[in-house]
Order: sequence, then structure tokens, then C-alpha cells
Amino acid sequence: MLNFFRQQSGSIKNDVLSGLTVSLALVPEAIAFAFVAGVSPLIGLYSAFFLGLITAIVGGRPGMISGATGAMAVVVVALVAQHGVEYLFPTVILCGLLQMAVGLGRLGKLIRMVPHPVMLGFVNGLAIVIGMAQLGSFKTLSASGTLVYLTGTPLLIMLALVALTMAIIWLLPKLTTAVPASLVAILAVSCLSLAINNAMKTESGDNVLATVGDMLRTNTQAAALNPAPAHGHAQVPTETPQGDEQAESPQSLLVSLNVPAQSTTDPIVEAEGKAEPAEVADVGISGGLPTLFFLEHELVPFNLVTLWIIFPYAIVLCGVGLIESLMTLTLIDEITETRGKGNRECIGQGAANLVCGLFGGMGGCAMIGQSLINVNSGGRGRLSGITAAVCLLAFVLFLAPLIEQIPMAALVGVMFMVVIGTFEWASLKMFRRMPRSDVFVMVLVAGYTVVMHDLASAVILGVIVSALVFAWQHATHMGADVKHNEFGNKIYQLHGPLFFASVSSFKDMFDVANDPDDVVIDFYYTRVYDQSGLEAINSLAEKYESLGKRLHLTHLSKECRTLLDKAGDLVEINVSEDPQYHIATDRLA
Repeated sequence: MLNFFRQQSGSIKNDVLSGLTVSLALVPEAIAFAFVAGVSPLIGLYSAFFLGLITAIVGGRPGMISGATGAMAVVVVALVAQHGVEYLFPTVILCGLLQMAVGLGRLGKLIRMVPHPVMLGFVNGLAIVIGMAQLGSFKTLSASGTLVYLTGTPLLIMLALVALTMAIIWLLPKLTTAVPASLVAILAVSCLSLAINNAMKTESGDNVLATVGDMLRTNTQAAALNPAPAHGHAQVPTETPQGDEQAESPQSLLVSLNVPAQSTTDPIVEAEGKAEPAEVADVGISGGLPTLFFLEHELVPFNLVTLWIIFPYAIVLCGVGLIESLMTLTLIDEITETRGKGNRECIGQGAANLVCGLFGGMGGCAMIGQSLINVNSGGRGRLSGITAAVCLLAFVLFLAPLIEQIPMAALVGVMFMVVIGTFEWASLKMFRRMPRSDVFVMVLVAGYTVVMHDLASAVILGVIVSALVFAWQHATHMGADVKHNEFGNKIYQLHGPLFFASVSSFKDMFDVANDPDDVVIDFYYTRVYDQSGLEAINSLAEKYESLGKRLHLTHLSKECRTLLDKAGDLVEINVSEDPQYHIATDRLA
């Protein structure tokens, strides 16, 4: 990973400026994934505000940014389409309660189980997904209502501004680190874009260079031209116009999923047998202060039927949100060379989603792209996240017209630099030195992330495959040194772990029929890890007993001795020689 992520040191000035930079990048993200979820863009913006503010204050990872994300939006899109937006808010509240329960149960430490090859695959797959996701910003809405790529002069100008943005971010830190390079790049390219758009207009009067406002209107038009059935079903999205961790494009998604945009425009009018959108020129991000959802929306019945509907969605939201948040926490830990608190982050994410649901939000989790922008811009403390959230709300309340003029080219350039800094380039040189199994896991996780666009499932798959590889490899490590003592007893000194995969090798070591009357199994160099191992010992003891022989176990751990109740008097333990085994505490969680 490139070292420019580590160049900035934490300070109040850096936190404030980096928070402002992140807030600018949060606007299109929140709008985009609100459309993915099938809700109003303002819901996405308010969700990003509550999530960013609360996790910054009470979360376990200073400098990490949370907001409305594609991972959560994809889960709730079917719920909104089938049951209505009224069911979304209690689902998000229940998700928050479940996440807080996970944190209070100190289960955040489970993130330690993610192996390093899975982390490498996660990071590399994420970088590729973010890079591919920017292609959506090079599309525009054609006269027929379909999305097409830019061509000609608009494409060349946008590519030039993207390159200029990247050049500023790369070169400015070599001259000064007084201000975040990303913020300077966004402001400089925005001024240049404004001049270009004023000087050059299309025949229809549209901007040559797409802005945040243009993106919002494009999404609205796409939704209006492709209305949803009353009870549509969501499918897997394919790409996104902006750089969050999922590759979903709100424009193309709305076209393919037929998910409604929840009253962001006037109703569609019919003209000559073809649906045409009503006037969308006044669509924007301006709004007032958020209010409690039950003041504006009809309450759903509080009964078992409602719980039966929302609980599966809440479970999935809880799992997806925590996996992505804890993986982001681990990534920021590595970049900043500090350590966050997983359990506290679970509680913080839960509290944020709880409040977000109460105020009519769509829920969310940590945002990998925006978190990387933050640390790259020097944001290290909680103030950076607080600043980003407060600025985002200020944009909605006071500065919407200005924010809508930010060109997408500037934000795409910023995200391309995030891609360069995120990809673990050193992993390409490690292929020949890494075990083949680790290379396979890394490529599998990265490939699954790119193809399926589901980071949470990719991490789970990687952990499962790594566990299976580990079990297979250690199943062959079980062995024993056989010797006899002065009393004629046969001693098997075991080496290697005894667990479900090595049970067969363990049983094949013993010659029950020809062994002497007293047999000793020495566990000094090994450990029994699961019930399969305990059952194998009991089974072996029964075989020796059936032949009138006795089995003695030495150096067996206290936990195993407690569980070996089936062996009864057949088991003789040398307590004085048994070592003490220590279990990791929760202090590091």
C-alpha cells in the first residue's frame, strides 16, 4: 500500500479540512445509494449525517467515516419495493439493536479470525471494484432514456479534468501539506468546470461536464422513465457512479430493477403512448432539519407479523454492516499504524443505525472509500468524522446550490487516487513466495469481490476456505514417537493437533491388539481441540478396556479432563505434570 496514506499527522486543522473534503465526496454517495434503496435522496443525506456523526463520537475507530452505503441499500431495496418505505425504518432500528447486542456481547473480536490472505484479497478486490465503479460517472442519459457513455469533446474534457485532479493530489504534497491535496483538487477543478460549463453548453442547454446536480437529475429521470411494479423484486446490481465499496450504479440499477425513486419528481405523464418524466429541473438536495419518522409516515403495526417481515432483513443488515465496518477498521488500523476497538465500533454502529432509523434513515455502515480519503487528507481524530457529518447537514440546509455545481470529474479523480493507494501492489511480488493455498485464497476473495460485488460474502467465503485449508494441512501433522519405559509400558508421545480432521490419523497410530497391558498417551506436545478429538480418545479407551488393558493420559489440559467423563475410571491423569493453558482474554477487543 502506498505510503502517502501515512504522510499526514493528526491535528485539529487536518481533521477539520479532511472532514470538509470527505463531506464533499459524501454527497453523491448518499444520493446514489438512496436511489439504489428506492428512497428519496434526502433520506440518504440525512442517513449519512446521523451515521457519520454518531459513529465519530462513540465508535471505536477515530478517523473512520460511516454513512449510507451500497451494501446496506442492496439489502433493503426489496423490502421497500414489496412492503413500502414504512417498513424500512423499524428494520433499521432493529438492525441497530442487534449490532449493539453484538458489541455488548464482545463479539467484535471475531474479526481477528480473518487471515491475512483474506485481507489482501479484500483490499485488492475493493480497489478494483472502486476503479470499475467510476465508469458509471462517464455515462449520460440519452434521449431514449437509456444510459450511454460519453463521446467526443465531453469525454475528452472529463478525462482531462480527472487527470488534472489526480495530478494535483499527487504533486501538491511534494510542495506543501498545509491543506489536504484532495480538497484543493476538488475546489480547483470545480472552478475550472464552472468556467467550462458557462462557456460551452450543449444544444439542449445542458452542462458539458456533469455535476452532482446533473447526477441527481439523471437518476431522477431514469427512475421516472422506468417506473416500478407495485411489488417488484430486486436483483443483484452491477455498477455505481461513485466510489463506495459496492459496485452498484443507481442509474442502471433503477433501469434494471424498476425500483421507484420515492416521489423525487412529479408523477409521470403519458404522451403519445410513451411515458415521459415531468419537470425535474427543480430537483435538488436542499431540505430542512430531519424529523422523527413517525411524525411523517404511517406507523406499521407492532406485532409478530411485522417482526416476521423485518427480522430477516435486520439480521442481514446487521451482519453486512458489521463485517464491512470491522474490515474497514482493520484496514485503517494498518494504514495509520494504530488500533481501534472492535466491540466499541459495533456498539457505535448500532447506536447510529438506531438513531438513523428513528429519524427515517436507510441505515449504513463504514464507508471504505471515504475513510481512505479521510486518512489520506490527514484526518486521524474523531473531529474529522464530526466535521464531515456537520458539513453534510450544512450543505442540505444552506449550501445546496453550490454543492450541486461540484463536477463529477473531480470526485472521480479523487476516487482513482484512492484506488492507487488502496491496492496492495506488494502482493503481486509475493506470489512466488507465498504458499499456493494463500495465493488461492487471496485471488478467490478478490475475484469474488469483483464479480459478485459483495465484500461481506467475499470475506466470509475467504475465512471458510482458509479454515478448510488449515484443517486439511494440520490433519497430516498428527504423529507420535513410540517408546517403552522401564516398567514395560508403551508410551505414545503425540505431536500435532487432535481435532476432527486428524482423528483418523490418530486412531491409525495405535496397535490395540498387540500393545502391552498399560499404554500411556503423552499430550505434552499436543492439544485436544474439539469434541471429535475427545470422542476419539474415549473410543480408544473402550477398545483397550475390551481387551483388559488400561489407557493412561498425561499432560492433558484441564478443559479436556473436564470433558472426558465418558472414560470414567479408564482415564488416569498425572495432575502434577499437567501444564496450565491460558486462554486469550477480551481485553484487546
